[in-house]
Amino acid sequence: MRIRNSKLVLLAMLLALPVWAQTAQPQGNSAKSKNLDELGLQVQDQQQSAAHAGGGARATQATTATQSTQAKIISPQEAKELFKSVDEILEFASRETKLPIKEDVKRRLVERSEVQSFIEKNMKEDKDAQRLERSEIVLKKFGLLPRDFDLKTFLVALLKEQVAGYYDPKTKTVNLLNWVDAESQRPVLAHELTHALQDQSFGLEKWMQTGEQSGHAGAPSPDDIATDEVQAARQAVIEGQAMVTLLDYSLAPTGKTLLEAPQIAEALKQGMLVGTADTPTFRSAPVFLKETLTFPYRYGIDFTAALLNAGGKELAFGGVFKNPPTTTREIMEPQTYLSHEKIAPMKLLDFDKDFKGYDRFDIGAIGEFDVAVLVEQYAGGDAARELYPDWRGGYYFAGRPKGDKSAPLGLWYVSRWSSPAKAAEFAAVYAKSLAQRYKRPRALDADGKVADNAPPVDSWRTLRGRHAWLTEEGPVVIDVRGDAILISEGLDEDTTKRVAVDFWSGKD
Repeated sequence: MRIRNSKLVLLAMLLALPVWAQTAQPQGNSAKSKNLDELGLQVQDQQQSAAHAGGGARATQATTATQSTQAKIISPQEAKELFKSVDEILEFASRETKLPIKEDVKRRLVERSEVQSFIEKNMKEDKDAQRLERSEIVLKKFGLLPRDFDLKTFLVALLKEQVAGYYDPKTKTVNLLNWVDAESQRPVLAHELTHALQDQSFGLEKWMQTGEQSGHAGAPSPDDIATDEVQAARQAVIEGQAMVTLLDYSLAPTGKTLLEAPQIAEALKQGMLVGTADTPTFRSAPVFLKETLTFPYRYGIDFTAALLNAGGKELAFGGVFKNPPTTTREIMEPQTYLSHEKIAPMKLLDFDKDFKGYDRFDIGAIGEFDVAVLVEQYAGGDAARELYPDWRGGYYFAGRPKGDKSAPLGLWYVSRWSSPAKAAEFAAVYAKSLAQRYKRPRALDADGKVADNAPPVDSWRTLRGRHAWLTEEGPVVIDVRGDAILISEGLDEDTTKRVAVDFWSGKD
């Protein structure tokens, strides 16, 4: 379950980097007198200041394009010095990552209007626009986006707000911003030049697209079930590596590295989900979007750090590109990647046969990260952290009755858990979500009639067996058997029965 837009994967590299990256001094200046504790206090002070300025928000994300409407345009001399620092910082990034410098990196100073045009152009390609539209509608069906939310408009506004410099793999150019203080851009360069090194050794665009299904115009396919997770995991690899390099660059004057200063990364990650007073678009975002857009940075840092501890730079940088993770579970729980955990794939349906009365709208994975966000939204963060490590697989099908594009979207979702007890817990959380997603879900008895005396849909702590409710968009069925759950929403009765027989065959 992704914001599926292949351009957005690369555009996500534009997201603004933390305030601390702006204020922690780079190599070669007066910050050499600061010790690690002072830098740690600096992060805390920034968080406290933002809490007062931003209505309770703690500082984190933030050398942003909207930081000041009165931003000074950097001078030609400042730009010249900034351009010179590209080579110095590229050498630092190469030493840190052990990724070789195979060629010079082109550099450009860009104006705000040019960045905005770049963002809008990359969001308009037909294939990606169709993917984004499908993602938006499915996310609304799951209740992860408000029904009246305009995802494309939001993402364009967000990227304009958050841009902090970027590397363009098409032109092999690092783009620097003429309206952001030159000194503030040096740590950002450490991040973006890591992407340049990744690109030189492995070809970022091609590497990110590996495994992407080749259907016409991005048509939904069962291949998307694997692709969703692969692309999310790979994005976390590239952003996690770049964030570790940025932090090591900023810490270099202290003689420390991220592995020796984990509190810095923790402060950074905690604040990423909050935003600052000058990032109103991000701060107003639904929980799902905040979690999704910061996922590759927050979890990517920890994943890269875990690999550094386990196998050094060779494993954490070049090695993981050659043997990349394939699921968000491996990113969120690096020990599963390091131990080469193998999870048996879930049974795939014959979608054409089982959903013969429906026009296929979307198919995709619901990975460990997806269930973490879903549980967080409907049951809270503590429940999510307790439950998501027990995920063992999941995917969905979405469609509309053939020939009726105005009909509500029908949804079919299956998931598997580490034990029947954990499946029952997740099923109860999912049932709880119905109370927020539909106006008045009414329980149905075994004969399909409304059961007025049934427990409220959001009262269950665990849910086992088969349960059904009637909503304004059709019936909802949650069927829990052992460690697996089958969920049908808005599908006709014959389809629900046919799919259930096919899915449960051999499982009882």
